[in-house]
Amino acid sequence: MAIPYPHFNFRASESVETGLSPLSPSPVILTQDELKKIAAYKAVEYVESGMVIGLGTGSTAKHAVDRIGELLRQGKLKNIIGIPTSKKTHEQALSLGIPLSDLDSYPNIDLAIDGADEVDPHLNLVKGRGGSLLREKMIEGACKKFVVIVDETKMVKYIGGSGLAMPVEIVPFCWKFTAKRLQELFGYAGCVAKLRTKGSNGKESGGEPFVTDNGNYIVDLYFKRDMGDLKAASDAILRLAGVVEHGMFLDMATTVIVAGELGVTIKNKHT
Repeated sequence: MAIPYPHFNFRASESVETGLSPLSPSPVILTQDELKKIAAYKAVEYVESGMVIGLGTGSTAKHAVDRIGELLRQGKLKNIIGIPTSKKTHEQALSLGIPLSDLDSYPNIDLAIDGADEVDPHLNLVKGRGGSLLREKMIEGACKKFVVIVDETKMVKYIGGSGLAMPVEIVPFCWKFTAKRLQELFGYAGCVAKLRTKGSNGKESGGEPFVTDNGNYIVDLYFKRDMGDLKAASDAILRLAGVVEHGMFLDMATTVIVAGELGVTIKNKHT
């Protein structure tokens, strides 16, 4: 059941009340970014003073990091330590005055907040279309609670169901060989493997390989059909020499917050 939105500042100049129901259409059409912001703000309600927080990467997680910085400035949160999942998030958090550290100093994280590219009915995720999947998985795998924030367009019937990329981070050495093996591995699912280039992520022009914060390449897998057993698929990918990590986050999310036109839905693990 969706929780209708209370008052929320969608833009600096206006506050909109949306007590929505199927019989009461919204007086305002929410943009995808506004929905992301609503989910992010809801997730930050889980943050308490004194926590060590995993700070996610991407357009949705950016709103959560902004909100944490705002609450620290207001004195509503204190003694927060942030563990960023990318260089970009590291720079953002520094600019907001959020104290930062790393897993070496804080191997046990209280809470991580991040977005996702896909969420299936069992709360399995696809992440990494922004290129930070390895650090995200390391940090979010070390947290006690992992809160995922998405808008309703990210919900899928099965992993790969959006028809968009499922990323695999690989070493640059003989990447064509590794990409071919990945494609053959999921031939039964109509898989096509493509090297991610700087132009293909929509952020830079040119056809040079996209390079992760770890100096690796990313091969994006596109599926026409369900790949089936996800744990078996995960194991098969990780057994390939040359593969560093993949973007399936299986059985990791404890809570998923979904913002849609009718309100916020909170999905908890095993419920």
